[in-house]
Amino acid sequence: MTIHAPTLQRKPDQDEAAEALAVLRSWARGASDAEISQLDPAIAKLIPGGGAVSYPSLSRQYPDDFAVDANYKASLPDLQNGPSSLIRGAKQEIQHVGISNFRLPIRFHTRDNGDVTLETSVTGSVSLEADKKGINMSRIMRSFYAHAEKTFSFEVIEAALDDYKSDLESFDARIMMRFSFPMKVDSLRSGLAGYQYYDIALELVERAGTRRKIMHLDYVYSSTCPCSLELSEHARSMRGQLATPHSQRSVARISVELERDAGCLWFEDLVEACRRAVPTETQVMVKREDEQAFAELNAANPIFVEDAARLFCESLEADARIGDFRIIASHQESLHSHDAVSVLTRGTTFDSESLDPQLFATLHHRG
Repeated sequence: MTIHAPTLQRKPDQDEAAEALAVLRSWARGASDAEISQLDPAIAKLIPGGGAVSYPSLSRQYPDDFAVDANYKASLPDLQNGPSSLIRGAKQEIQHVGISNFRLPIRFHTRDNGDVTLETSVTGSVSLEADKKGINMSRIMRSFYAHAEKTFSFEVIEAALDDYKSDLESFDARIMMRFSFPMKVDSLRSGLAGYQYYDIALELVERAGTRRKIMHLDYVYSSTCPCSLELSEHARSMRGQLATPHSQRSVARISVELERDAGCLWFEDLVEACRRAVPTETQVMVKREDEQAFAELNAANPIFVEDAARLFCESLEADARIGDFRIIASHQESLHSHDAVSVLTRGTTFDSESLDPQLFATLHHRG
């Protein structure tokens, strides 16, 4: 038999609520703060005078004299190193997790046995196993800072990677350092000289126990269209019509894997390899005689984007210190409203079915 008790579902009236409140206040007057908090901290506001101060009462002053000891540090919550039950989303391995673009001055050695200190942007990442919640990002920075006062080489980068890979108990790791490297460049005819700045990145990648050392360089040059050059000459010779071929600023991103035990590949060496392949590098110091010389240099080296990729390839293949490589060239057309691009790779290191959708948009000269 089912018995309905409609009185159990009814809303208490005001007199009953007042009576319940009186009982609650009577209990609260004799209860401790802990007992009140255990039941409901909001009860404190129901006690006469209890609403004047919020519960719990918190200080609004910064404690300048507060010192952290070992016991206090041990009590701090650490959600990133929490159990796998805290993982949100799929419990899958993450190939790279870390920090990007933390900057500091780094001292680099140059080919002429000098040193130069450059503002450097560092990206550091490690792999994360499927059953780990996360990593403490600051450990990567602390590991890197321990080596930041040294003159950097790939050996120093390896030591930094060893440190944070061990500290974070990760099986794969990566460091990339980006900077703008200055080289003094002579003008073509006037005898002047100025500094050309090259965007360079050094990358150390460890995957499945294998380490690869990679250097990236953005080389900026002028490309004169061979077709446009011939059409301009045709107009001159056939009709006496003045015409000029189109040329444009162009960028090649050269990425090379360094062969182990094959000697040091200096930044300057890679730049010069690009100059030998495509000599129409943009100029720093220019007077009228230099501008005329540059026009003559471009006419002597007309180049399609396909030619550029193959010429860079030929130059890189001639250097025994270079293993796998990738060449990405972008001729930022002055004729068309779009760019002409090419990608050429050797070996498996840079081989990829897919390209970053924004890859070619990043090939530009910042000036």
